[in-house]
Amino acid sequence: MTALRAHRRGGPEQLVVERAPVPVPAAGEVLVAVHAAAITFDELTWEETWTRDGVSRTPVIPSHEVSGVVHETAPGVADFAPGDQVCGLIPFDRDGAAAEFVCVPASDLAPKPSTVSHAVAAALPLAGLTAWQALVDHAGVRAGESVLVHGGAGGVGALTVQLAAMLGARVTATVRSDAGDLVRGYGAARVIDVRTEGFDDAVYDVVIDTVGGETLDRSFPALRRGGRLVTLSAPPPAGRADEYGVTAIFFIVTPNSEQLTELAALVDRGRLRVEIAGTFPLEKGREAFESRGLPGRRPGKTVIVVRD
Repeated sequence: MTALRAHRRGGPEQLVVERAPVPVPAAGEVLVAVHAAAITFDELTWEETWTRDGVSRTPVIPSHEVSGVVHETAPGVADFAPGDQVCGLIPFDRDGAAAEFVCVPASDLAPKPSTVSHAVAAALPLAGLTAWQALVDHAGVRAGESVLVHGGAGGVGALTVQLAAMLGARVTATVRSDAGDLVRGYGAARVIDVRTEGFDDAVYDVVIDTVGGETLDRSFPALRRGGRLVTLSAPPPAGRADEYGVTAIFFIVTPNSEQLTELAALVDRGRLRVEIAGTFPLEKGREAFESRGLPGRRPGKTVIVVRD
């Protein structure tokens, strides 16, 4: 098969398109014929991308969000059959979907939303599951609560704003762009462009931080006592939560077929919009990873299209 691989640890400069063996599914796994693979720019900096249990995994294949068609199932798979259209989040310490085929545990797949393309479906799993797990599993957001979402125009932030509004929260979102109207369309009652306005003139029940750094540090005083902060960038500074009388949680998203099935249903009912920043063919996979800083880049995920 054709695959995008890196033989040495590094950034996009290490990525090459080359021939590679078609993987063989183990018990409980599905071999997926990949149609589209969404990328996360930071994945080339993650330890799990390069090692498992301290041992190098190179050469590695990136892109851990997939949409495609079941090509083959191994023993122990009961929920899928060849020909089924699926999407899923691939564990980060496995080879990803920037290839013509990928093996995925069946328990990490869900039926593809039927009303959108494979490119859009591939952009749903990581961002959607991160938003769901941040809001529901970790923050426990309830109707009527005030929620501040940092980075509301980003891949994760956009779905977080939409899901928070569906939960009945009063949503404020920060952006660093001219995407205010777009984010208001997601359900944000207020959008703050942090280039010209601060976000700390109000107090919130919940903060979901997709940005990190100084934004994370400044979020603690923006919470009421007893509030909850969920950050996706790095663990919060030690003692900071106690200082302000809040709860602060850092987590890494995990595959969840049941949650992904619910998210796909929301897409099919027209309640959840998934934005695509741009698409690249597999043979330009390196350029896809290099596109992060392109001027005029649209909000949303970048997707590698493997098959039409």
